[in-house]
Amino acid sequence: MSALRGGAAARTGQYLALLGYLGFLALPFLWLVSTAFKPAREIGSPHPGWIPRDPTLANFRQAFAEQPLLQAAGNSLAAAAGAALVTVALAAPVAYVTARHRGPLATVATGWVVVSQAFPFVLVIIPLFLVLRNLRLVNTLTGLVLVYVVWSLPFALWMLTGYVRAVPAELEEAAAVDGAGRLRTLVSVTAPLLAPGVVATALFAFITAWNEFFFALVLLKTPEKQTLPVVLTHFLGAEGVADLGPLAAAAFLATLPSLVVFAVVQKRITGGTLAGAVKA
Repeated sequence: MSALRGGAAARTGQYLALLGYLGFLALPFLWLVSTAFKPAREIGSPHPGWIPRDPTLANFRQAFAEQPLLQAAGNSLAAAAGAALVTVALAAPVAYVTARHRGPLATVATGWVVVSQAFPFVLVIIPLFLVLRNLRLVNTLTGLVLVYVVWSLPFALWMLTGYVRAVPAELEEAAAVDGAGRLRTLVSVTAPLLAPGVVATALFAFITAWNEFFFALVLLKTPEKQTLPVVLTHFLGAEGVADLGPLAAAAFLATLPSLVVFAVVQKRITGGTLAGAVKA
């Protein structure tokens, strides 16, 4: 009886901790949405409320009038989508070999992940800038995609290696016994089970590139090529005073693609897991 009570108390504590964490994440976003729809006089009020008393779309109109948000969003989308596709295309085969064939390659890959995550951005930006300048890729989205791929690849490889190891090797062996070749086994057996991991890894690479600011700030100088996080800084005045209304509206719009992509992909990840299990 005491064990049951202890288990119930532990679950209650876990739920409370989860609710607290969700609240910690949700409150800043809710305040951002509230500020985006508030008029200037209400934003500057000594005691602004959570719910706008006089909702308005003026902040959105001003944000689009002052900055090229659509162009910047297109640049961010191109960079993020390109980085996600290339990262997954490079990480998937290496992750499969690393997971299925333990050896020096797996050790090197693991060490690469650890070392790459230990270096801060500021230590690599100067040599990275020099390399891209020699390749004539500074101030280009191609160069930015290349940087995002290199930066995301170690963690993507680590993620996919875990997903590959979760797929039982016995399924591939059974397919081989039934006469399926290596390519047929990978396509018919491994790929459906690995698809949720590939989607999750692509989502990680996409969101990382979409939200990235530092590399885009340093490498992109032409205003027409700047990404959305960089353009958002233009709402700050010369003395660092922010125009909060348009800034909140633009930041709210900038968060929507990540939320939409995550909501859509999350359902596909769950559905892909079940479908892959049935096919296997």
